[in-house]
Amino acid sequence: MLTLRNLSIAAPMALSLALSMPAVAQTAAPTAPAAEAPADMSTVVARVGDREITLGELMVMRSQLPAQYQQVPIEAIYEPMLNRAIDQILITNAARASGVADQDEVKARIEEAADQVIAEAYLTQTIASQVTEEALRKRYHETIGSQVGEEEAKARHILLESEEDARDVIAELDDGADFAELAEQRSTGPSAAQGGDLGWFQAGQMVPEFSDAAFALEPGAYTKDPVQSQFGWHVILLEDKRTADAPSFEQVQEQIAAEMTRELIQTRLEELRGAAVVERFGPTGLPLPAAQ
Repeated sequence: MLTLRNLSIAAPMALSLALSMPAVAQTAAPTAPAAEAPADMSTVVARVGDREITLGELMVMRSQLPAQYQQVPIEAIYEPMLNRAIDQILITNAARASGVADQDEVKARIEEAADQVIAEAYLTQTIASQVTEEALRKRYHETIGSQVGEEEAKARHILLESEEDARDVIAELDDGADFAELAEQRSTGPSAAQGGDLGWFQAGQMVPEFSDAAFALEPGAYTKDPVQSQFGWHVILLEDKRTADAPSFEQVQEQIAAEMTRELIQTRLEELRGAAVVERFGPTGLPLPAAQ
């Protein structure tokens, strides 16, 4: 019986199906029993000789499709998926009968694929199982949730090619000129069309010279001396300041999960390396220095 453990066929089937999906999505959905598919994933949905295909395998195939195709109703893709699963078994049967599985290169690839599946299953059971929502929330509260957000500034600027031009602009501002209008007329930067508006930003998002000058201002004030950076000469108006809230758990959940997974894998690898005898050789066969 073809079980969920024998899903090495899923990737090629998914690829084949994906290539045909645009046509499937544009045609009428079949009225086959797919629309009333039972929830039991062990339900046999096809037999090819003595081989069986289960509903669970088709659902795994569906989960491996590109995201836009996973949104397609199951009724619209059930028969194409089933046909591809059947075709894959037919091809596999013919391949085995031809003796191709006995070729050394094929055996090596099968062994490599088996190693990958086993390694992934091991990591899922020993690593991913530790990355629970409870663990993620604990890490969030320890590292992010309890922190005060970074200071942010809302500013406009007028970018000019020379210090002299920048001082002329400052003189016009001192005489009561409107900053946004001057930015539209005089700024050489891409924000000129928006009156020099840069929106909200944190210090690290701007070059140091600009950030230092902007965050040193009080809201409503502009720089009385031009600020030079690698882009030219700036006249900066600080419109407002605020302290950003720490990101929510939902916003950083995936980031925390990735960090925890890397840490757990690294820790496990260090344990395995410490318990193993590993010899490393270069292309010439001579020993390489011990890994640090």
